[in-house]
Amino acid sequence: MSHAEVLIAAQPAPPKTARKLSKSAIAGYFFLTLWAILGIALISMVITGWDPDKLQTYGPRLLHGLWITVKLVAISFVLGAILSMPLAYARMSSNRILSTLTYCYVYLFRGTPLLAQIFMVYYGFPSFRWFFEDIGLWWFFKDPFYCGVFAMTLNTAAYQTEIVRAAIQSVPKGQTEAASALGIHTWIAFRKIIIPQALIVALRPYGNEIILLIKSSATVSIITVYDLMGETRYAFSRTYDYQIYLWAAIFYLVIVELMRNGWARMEGRLTRHLKR
Repeated sequence: MSHAEVLIAAQPAPPKTARKLSKSAIAGYFFLTLWAILGIALISMVITGWDPDKLQTYGPRLLHGLWITVKLVAISFVLGAILSMPLAYARMSSNRILSTLTYCYVYLFRGTPLLAQIFMVYYGFPSFRWFFEDIGLWWFFKDPFYCGVFAMTLNTAAYQTEIVRAAIQSVPKGQTEAASALGIHTWIAFRKIIIPQALIVALRPYGNEIILLIKSSATVSIITVYDLMGETRYAFSRTYDYQIYLWAAIFYLVIVELMRNGWARMEGRLTRHLKR
């Protein structure tokens, strides 16, 4: 067995080499500094231009608009989620006609702007007023809020259809084959085995969709729906104070952040069994 007879003396640590700033690092520091200056300037402008009289006058209207926005998004998202389930099943159907019709619907509503869809409902459907009066639905389509709900529901249902379809197809086929081997009915297997696993996969895309829906809901103010953006436009038309739009942006930012963090906590809670 060999052994060391002489210990090697401790050596000093090598000198630190000075790191040179790369072009990307310089650009990053520049833009960070620029954004910091803009943020400080924006905060100072808000503080110096604070007008409590305007807040007292238009604050309740903005809060009412915020409630309308939350209600609009919640109703549209829930109805879209209900519609997306049968549509996703039709999208994956072996029936070529059913699958093609569903594909055309998804392609149309995902490929055209939400604003154009809202205009088509709000300005186009009144051309068939006689028809809606005969079937007793004119009360629905003459109201701007319901037109916004209808257009946003169809829009988000198209996106959620693709989310559900992709999530279902991500579940291994072995799950279906195992259920069939155990004699479980196809519908029961789909409802109790496939869908629960697919919804876990779809949680993150669902969160992204509802956040996009919150921001897209501002477009309904064009058809005289007094949501948050509609009330903001009204207040600006009376005051010509740009800070009204700044406060609206802050409201939207708070809603999105609350939604994002709440959804992340729910996702973490529901997928805790998948963490190692």
